[in-house]
Amino acid sequence: MTGFSTTGADTTGAEPTTAATADVLTTTSTERSAAIMARARTRFPGGVNSPVRAFGGVGGEPFVAARGEGARVWDADGNEYIDYILSWGPMVLGHAPRVVLDAVSTVMQNGTSFGMPTGLEVELADRITARMPHVEMMRFTSSGTEAAMTIARLARAATGREHILKFEGCYHGHADGFLVRAGSGVATLGLPDSPGVPDALAKLTLTCRYNDLDAVAKIAREIPLAAIMLEPIVGNGGFIEPTADFIPGLRRIADETGALLVFDEVMTGFRIAFGGARERFDVVPDLTALGKVIGGGLPVAVYGGRADLMQRIAPSGSVYQAGTLSGNPLAMAAGIATLDALTRDVHEAITAQTARLVQGMRDLAARHGVPFTASHAGSMWGFFFRAEPAINFDDAKQSDTALFKRFFHAARRRGVSLAPSPYEAAFMSAAHGDREIDETLDRLDRALGAALAGRD
Repeated sequence: MTGFSTTGADTTGAEPTTAATADVLTTTSTERSAAIMARARTRFPGGVNSPVRAFGGVGGEPFVAARGEGARVWDADGNEYIDYILSWGPMVLGHAPRVVLDAVSTVMQNGTSFGMPTGLEVELADRITARMPHVEMMRFTSSGTEAAMTIARLARAATGREHILKFEGCYHGHADGFLVRAGSGVATLGLPDSPGVPDALAKLTLTCRYNDLDAVAKIAREIPLAAIMLEPIVGNGGFIEPTADFIPGLRRIADETGALLVFDEVMTGFRIAFGGARERFDVVPDLTALGKVIGGGLPVAVYGGRADLMQRIAPSGSVYQAGTLSGNPLAMAAGIATLDALTRDVHEAITAQTARLVQGMRDLAARHGVPFTASHAGSMWGFFFRAEPAINFDDAKQSDTALFKRFFHAARRRGVSLAPSPYEAAFMSAAHGDREIDETLDRLDRALGAALAGRD
């Protein structure tokens, strides 16, 4: 692989578990993680600062991360895991890559935040536009939710229309209008579609099944839409790919009806292709949201697109959005270092390793005689325990989630960290080499055998 150097001292004080030949690797005490979580539950709802971390979709007790290095993370009790969560996508170079740590360390010597323009903002923006020429002008934010929320506001202002169309299972952050059939943590936790959201506001968000062009066309012709918004590949309803005609069809419908086409690439950006969804699908959106990879592990997102639309944002125009930490220099430095290191050759190498892992999982599932489908796009991947690929969120919900839960815990016990939900995509990094893939497939083979036997 690419050989990115990593660093980080083991702050747990415990020896990591490394018995690669043992059937169950995570055999050290869980006392520290349990104690930390007990304290956390007195301070945070459910003991966490983002719902899916609570293991609500799989049951059991979450482990508490202590450090990461390369393709691996260690919990507070010293257990080692090959990690495919990768902070839910940002760590495309792996954990603690030297190039990112050095960049952040250098910049922080001059200060951590100014609330003023910096040259780093322009440098990262230039790199984004170089890979995504359709993002002609942009605005940095601190989260994907802010980016998606502002896109909705901008689309309504630009079109003079109120309704946004989204797709079941697609997640665009937790702004009120988007918590309607949002997939991901909402589906995992079994919550209502939009608790706490006024009915009048929720009614402005219309939904269709992903990959259902006929339904989109019908709604778009009956109701004036400000925007059609989607994850180009669904990552928050499980890994669900578009059919060949879906995204081109959305572009055509948007053009015919006057709606804006919006790609939410917070998850897919610079993962499914070197230049994102436009490069992969040859379709140009009007507006785009990005996050995760562009911050190299620090909190940053961005929204942007056609210059005529972005000129409507204050202070150039009257559509207001602001943020104290937007364009934070540490996040800008981490993003610049990440994108500079993520060359096309590196991207292709990570993609090849992802393909190898996915095919290996198909093979081991076949050996066990388990209905199973898996796929990937670039370094983003996912699987379902079902015989046919899922083309929408309804399909995803028909997968064998009970088997997934047992498999998740069996994999974790054998030192493989997967997302604690059947409705989340997984990720690969430049630090996952042949050794990590071989170890992962061996551990998952044994984990699947245990899960099928009804144990972890």
